[in-house]
Amino acid sequence: MTVAQLHQRPFGELLRQWRERRRLSQLELSIQAEISTRHVSFLETGRAKPSRDMVLHLGEHLSLPLRERNHLLLAAGYAPVYTESPLDSPHMAAICAAIRQLLTAHEPYPAVVVDRGWNLVDANAGIGRLTEGIDPDLLGNVLRASLHPEGLAPHIVNLGEWRAHLLGRLRRQITQTADPELGDLYAELLDYPCDQPEPEVELPGPGDILVPLRMRRGERELSFFSIVATFGTPLDVTVAELAIESFFPADPDTAAFLRDTPS
Repeated sequence: MTVAQLHQRPFGELLRQWRERRRLSQLELSIQAEISTRHVSFLETGRAKPSRDMVLHLGEHLSLPLRERNHLLLAAGYAPVYTESPLDSPHMAAICAAIRQLLTAHEPYPAVVVDRGWNLVDANAGIGRLTEGIDPDLLGNVLRASLHPEGLAPHIVNLGEWRAHLLGRLRRQITQTADPELGDLYAELLDYPCDQPEPEVELPGPGDILVPLRMRRGERELSFFSIVATFGTPLDVTVAELAIESFFPADPDTAAFLRDTPS
């Protein structure tokens, strides 16, 4: 379903879709939102028209991303309240400066910034140590670059494990956002070949505390873990959808390789 089709759907239908996606009954949503079950039912059937405040109230209690709250407002006949600002606009200067500061401070370790669709927004010099030699056309999207057979995939020692981890993250994001473009991306990634088993559930081995990214560069095997950071109090769609993923060496040999290799 396209975004335009999503906007054309009645408010009540969208509300019911999100309630069911969150696995809530009308009673459970009414208790959370502190409104009557009858009112929830009337809103879903179109017998009652919500106020703008009620739309925002329900969006909050359904834990909708800002983009989806705007969609819900449009379906109810109201203008969106959350802006979607280009990163190069003047009032986003502080956001861009903070991102650049984090990326630069993380060097020589790799770090990337992606948007909701996992498209590369920015990266530091350290990321070149991971992406050297892969198809440049794939670098625009981090998931494609990671899992495509002409991307990082041939260099990832634990490809099945890492692929399962990334696809799991994407599935959870699709559940949260219902974004059809992410669904298309997921279907594309599933078609990429993988000659290793992909665990359905990530279970720790002896001494494991997280899923590492293990890569082969020449004769060396590098091991990383990552931290994903988002902005804590976003009121703009663009800001809310940015994610900064910072990779850290998981062992001393990887740390030494990153420190000693020129950018």
